[in-house]
Amino acid sequence: MRGIGLFEFGGPEVLQVVDLPQTHAASGEVRVRVQASTVNPTDTYLRKGARAEMVRRDPPPYVPGMDVAGVIDEIGTGSATRLAIGDNVMAMVVNRASHGGYRESIVLSADAVVRAPAGVSLIEAATLPMNGLTARQSLDQLALRPGQTLAVTGAAGCYGGYVVQLAKADGLRVVADASSADEALVRSLGADIVVPRGDDIAAQIRKVVAGGVDGLADGSFQSGLAAGAVRDGGAFASVRGWSGNERGITFHKTSVRDYNHRADLLDRLRQQIEEGRITLRVAATFAAERAAEAHRRLEAKGTRGRLVLTWS
Repeated sequence: MRGIGLFEFGGPEVLQVVDLPQTHAASGEVRVRVQASTVNPTDTYLRKGARAEMVRRDPPPYVPGMDVAGVIDEIGTGSATRLAIGDNVMAMVVNRASHGGYRESIVLSADAVVRAPAGVSLIEAATLPMNGLTARQSLDQLALRPGQTLAVTGAAGCYGGYVVQLAKADGLRVVADASSADEALVRSLGADIVVPRGDDIAAQIRKVVAGGVDGLADGSFQSGLAAGAVRDGGAFASVRGWSGNERGITFHKTSVRDYNHRADLLDRLRQQIEEGRITLRVAATFAAERAAEAHRRLEAKGTRGRLVLTWS
């Protein structure tokens, strides 16, 4: 079975087609014939060795990828699941060593897999699980009430865009940042107020919310530069594990791996796509063998939407 992996850490050129053993679904598992694997920034960090201490517990090849969509072709004996062979599905993959999403077949726990949204392609569906669940987790951590105000940095990105849309679905008022080139996009996602992106982000947000926002989801990793936008006693969510200690603010570290096996939450995201509350954005597709090219494009920055590897 083909996969895309690496035997040594480095630049995009280390990615190569690798031969992986075929696997079968055991009890409580399903096997997915993968048609689309999304390329995320976390994949580039793995490739460069940022998680070397974790993945080196097992032998290479190391296979990136935390998002897949495809078709179920095997269900483990005795598995209690609403899924059926032939279903179009999507899932988040908590990757380890060679168990990553850049592969043409993958076995996953049935409680991590849900049907793909009706009316969208599997390529589009593959862009949702990891980023959508990350956004959901940040909002759950912030625990704001309808009518309260949330700020979102990096709102034009996938995580930030999902936070904006899910926050609006939760009844929140949203203040988001954007460059002039991205302002129309961020407004189209539902932001109530858009402020200029930059190192003065806290001051820009305080201009429109004088007392500070109730919570902030930091999608652009501005950390201490953004924390000043939060009111005393408010909440701050970071996807990079940053936390401060000031003015009674509660700092949360968002780690989507904690939402593995949360098919209930992923299925709710599916429903919100079908209701038109969430927008799926595909920037470009690449045949899986061109994964190195996809990584180069992502690292060049400026991509809006996700790059997706396809399997034939």
